[in-house]
Amino acid sequence: MSMAGNLRKVGDLRKVSDLRKVGGLRRVARLARRHPRVDLSHPSRSPLGSAVVKCVTYRDGVREQAGRDLVDAVDRVRKSDDGFVWLGLHEPTEMEFADIAELFDLHPLAVEDAVHAHQRPKVERYGQTLFAVFKTVCYVEHAELTATSEVVDTGEIMVFVGRDFVITVRHGRHGSLGPVRESLEADPGQLAKGPAAVLHAIADHVVDDYLTVIDAVQSDIDQVEADVFTEDGARADPGRIYQLKRELLELKRAVVPLARPIEELAGRPFQVVAPEIQAYFRDVSDHLLRAAEQIAAFDELLNSILQAHLAQVTVSQNEDMRKITAWAAVVAVPTMGCGVYGMNFDHMPELHWQFGYPLFLGAIASICFVLHRAFRRNGWL
Repeated sequence: MSMAGNLRKVGDLRKVSDLRKVGGLRRVARLARRHPRVDLSHPSRSPLGSAVVKCVTYRDGVREQAGRDLVDAVDRVRKSDDGFVWLGLHEPTEMEFADIAELFDLHPLAVEDAVHAHQRPKVERYGQTLFAVFKTVCYVEHAELTATSEVVDTGEIMVFVGRDFVITVRHGRHGSLGPVRESLEADPGQLAKGPAAVLHAIADHVVDDYLTVIDAVQSDIDQVEADVFTEDGARADPGRIYQLKRELLELKRAVVPLARPIEELAGRPFQVVAPEIQAYFRDVSDHLLRAAEQIAAFDELLNSILQAHLAQVTVSQNEDMRKITAWAAVVAVPTMGCGVYGMNFDHMPELHWQFGYPLFLGAIASICFVLHRAFRRNGWL
């Protein structure tokens, strides 16, 4: 039997007589006792491993003073049946996550997804625990957009939400939840609504980041569009357009699949999500819809820019061919004349005339000049 289930049934660990029922919790306690009792908020000294970023207990929306370890914090919350524990992890290993999963009675499939990452955005319910996956995005600053520039970097945030706990597992180099925690702690009324309020704050933070990244990507698209429609637009590097489309596709994979999970959180009944919190998820859904529409518009715009660039390249090639053809026609006149008079015949007109040679050169020059004027007037040169 799981440890979380034992705690719910008994309510007081000191009254449990069967030691086999608390084996999981004892193992976690022994793990903690093998290390000095320190604040879990310090990632490099956490008794549960370096993956632990923060472990905080909240009661009535107010942060309590840091406890000695996670087991004590969970024990106090479940004995009083008030408040919840927020445990933050960053890229934990299976070994680091195993005892935590047993303590909170997390489903093995959800644990596997949380440890190995690379999941699609989703919301799943395992008993009384809600498991949500969010794709985080970050705009990568660059001095100049090239055909190999990285524009969008993605990561993941997995959230386990129970009646008295929130566990966040973050993957990637960005997406810190520190600002989310500070914002919630500044609003005790919202935080007092429980773990579901934390889930909403994370979803809102992730979607806000989508809109921020979209605004930054729009600047790159505007720059590419301006370069394509300049006088030398045909010489612009099409690789930059393709690179933007690839990066936009990565952003689309993060944003679009999240629409259905957010709709479920806004409308589908969940035991750990109160109806008053679902109203906040509807607002997040509206923002997400706006982000998805902007991405679709950007994709269409990039297609149009690429087609315009290809049309400009075609027009430029046609202009080059006209210039080559015009010059070939001009050069053909002296070539033909020299070819005729280069034949070794004894009887050819004006071969022995004193003014034959300058007259021949003058005729060639005059014809070439007339052809050049005609081509230039028609825009071929």
